Parts: sequence; structure tokens; C-alpha cells
Amino acid sequence: MPRGKRRHAIDMRPSEEDQQSTKRQRNSYQSSRRYSKSEDAFSQKRCLAWFREYTTPDDTDTLGPEGMEKFCEDIGVEPENVAMLVLAYKMGAKQMGFFTQSEWLKGLTDLQCDTASKVQCKLEYLRSMLNDPNSFKIIYRYAYDFARDKDQRSMDIETAKAMLQLLLGKHWPLYAQFAQFLEQSKYKVINKDQWCNILEFSRTISNDLTNYDVDGAWPVMLDEFVEWLRQLRIQATIS
Repeated sequence: MPRGKRRHAIDMRPSEEDQQSTKRQRNSYQSSRRYSKSEDAFSQKRCLAWFREYTTPDDTDTLGPEGMEKFCEDIGVEPENVAMLVLAYKMGAKQMGFFTQSEWLKGLTDLQCDTASKVQCKLEYLRSMLNDPNSFKIIYRYAYDFARDKDQRSMDIETAKAMLQLLLGKHWPLYAQFAQFLEQSKYKVINKDQWCNILEFSRTISNDLTNYDVDGAWPVMLDEFVEWLRQLRIQATIS
């Protein structure tokens, strides 16, 4: 029988061109990963440059009301959103409607945010801080000094009502009646002692007011509220 032809071995090794192509793809992938990580990592320089987008040439160290409005638009929340109050707390902001450069860097470094999208991802976390009773109390007390006029020792009643609505409106069943009481009352301002006791009242006094001690150490404002609400309820049952 004739001898069979020898089969030539198939060379499976990649060509030099294929090797170069694979190397380029690998380098491109690694470079892309490094770029992605660089984008994800917090950058104080990028954070500061972002801050400058909201300031004016006249005052590059302060983000004011106009800049605050644009900032809120960029992160997709209203200025009155409770998340903005918690963000201000995280920054240690001293005055409502303003962030200084140092406050901005303090808060956003803590949150590791240097872009609007990163802050958006933290909004639910900021709101969730209010679910912890101790954190809520700290932020509630912070809100008083943050929101009041700095040349006044007390908070004007309109600002107080807005802040109480923001913080207690959804959590305190008697808030609507308390707001109604303030509307018809003689009070033009709320001092810090009254402010702090309103929170304690909302947490400890039952909706039917049966555990309210008129001889307790409550401010007169709350004594008057309890008396007013009891009279209102009596009138409602009579009519």
C-alpha cells in the first residue's frame, strides 16, 4: 500500500500581530479601570472646583442663596427638603442659605462626595439619619440655631412653624393642632427652651393628653396649648 502523506502540524501559536492586539486590549482595559477608579475616588480638588461653580467672583469662599438654589436643582431636591437640613448639619453650616468653603469641604469629605450624582446617591442616607431618635434630637436642636436670625436670640414664629412642619409634621399626630394653636396665639417668637420642649412633648405626651402634668416643668406655652386643645375638644363634643 502506498505510504500516506504526512500531515503538516497545525501551528496554534498566536501570530505576533494577534499578540500585539491582545496586549493593546489589555492595556486599554487596565487604563479604563484606573480611570474609573480615579473617577470614583473622592477628590478634594474636584470637590473644591465644584464648589466654585456656585460662588460669585466677589465672594469665592461663600455659596449664597442663588448658588444654593442652583445646587439644589443639580442634586434634584427643593431647598426646603429635609435632606438639605441634614446635609447642612453634616457640614456644620452656621447660617441657613449659605455654605462656606470650609463647611462644604467638611461635609462632603465626610460623605465622600465631589459630584452632584454622588450627593444624589446619599440623599436617602441623609434622610435615614432622622430615623434614629438620638440623631433626630441632635439635628432638631441644631436646626434652631441654624434657622434663626443671627442677630436675634429667638426664632421668629413663621420660621419656627416652617421648621416644625419640616421636622415634626409627619411624625407628631398633634402637630396640626399645635400649628393652629400658634396661629391664634400671642407668640411672635420661640426661644430655645420652648423649641427643645416641643420635641420632648411630642415624644412623651399621649394624644389624649392624659399623661400631661400641669405641675410639671413644661414651658407656659405648652400649658396654654394643652388648655386650648382640651377646650377645643370639649366644644367639639358639645356641638
